[in-house]
Amino acid sequence: MAAVRAEQLKALEDYAFTLQGKDEERKGIRTDGLLLIHKGRLVYERYGRGFDASKRHLAWSMSKSFTSALVGIAMKKGAVKLDDSICAHVKAKRQENCAITVRNLLEFASGLDWREDYENGGTYQDSSVLAMLYGEGRRDMVSFITAHQRSDEPGTSWRYSSGDATLLAGVLDAALKPSEGRDWPFTLLLDVLGMKSATWERDGKGVVVGSSYLHATPRDLAKFGYFYLNDGCWENQRVLPEGWVTDSTKVSEPIRRKSYERGADDVQGWQWWLNRPIPGVQAELPWPHVPEGTYAARGHWGQSITIIPSKELIVVRTADDRDGSFSLDRLLSLSLEVVEDLP
Repeated sequence: MAAVRAEQLKALEDYAFTLQGKDEERKGIRTDGLLLIHKGRLVYERYGRGFDASKRHLAWSMSKSFTSALVGIAMKKGAVKLDDSICAHVKAKRQENCAITVRNLLEFASGLDWREDYENGGTYQDSSVLAMLYGEGRRDMVSFITAHQRSDEPGTSWRYSSGDATLLAGVLDAALKPSEGRDWPFTLLLDVLGMKSATWERDGKGVVVGSSYLHATPRDLAKFGYFYLNDGCWENQRVLPEGWVTDSTKVSEPIRRKSYERGADDVQGWQWWLNRPIPGVQAELPWPHVPEGTYAARGHWGQSITIIPSKELIVVRTADDRDGSFSLDRLLSLSLEVVEDLP
């Protein structure tokens, strides 16, 4: 690993790895792994709380960005189109939900009346995502999701939804499994990137849970970030369609029209979090101390793969944050200071 700035590195480590109280109290910032990859070189790597480079970590909603990439690969193969109805590939419980397209799912714009409540705000009875992951929905997630009523016409509003991402994986499964086999996420993406640690849990029908259940080591997660930094190419081979990364990291149209429960840092493209303003809606950057154009895959309890193209920097963090005190903006700004003078 390259030599990095000692004073700035101490500031980064003090922020990321200083536990508050006893570990079991689950207070403050709880980093399990942190990697910096600068200009293609691993320049920093540290683990905490019993983790090491060999241990897989649950990616939670970083899985959504992998599902987004798989849509691009499926399009390149001609297996799906952005404007395909979901019913061109899967059966919807409610016929009216056939109006939902692949593009709508990518943009969290299905219009489904979905409740994304987690452990502090929902039960199986009132949280769609908890019921999908742990309750009745786990047996057949596509059927469970498409049984939801709509609150809006597809494409007219943005609502963060693990249902949209998981339904998207169901569409991909139906489109790709006949030609690529049951393990299409691996043969088309994870194996291509050499992510040998990766596992991806499935629902009762055998479909990968596209929203939540990818597991991998931080080093393997970093490969995905490097893949996007290199415009969807790997080992001099184009894997994603040309322009896919650019299109994925533009502010989506539905988020400019109408949003449900959107916070100031909730700026999204195609299931990537963006450090961009929303034209006509929000001028501020979500991460004000980080270059505009930065984007990230993010997951519950502090997981992130952040790509800062202008600095050729990838920051991977795995974690178990519980109290909301962690700031991605601060972590990224401290990481930028560490690599500032590196060639």
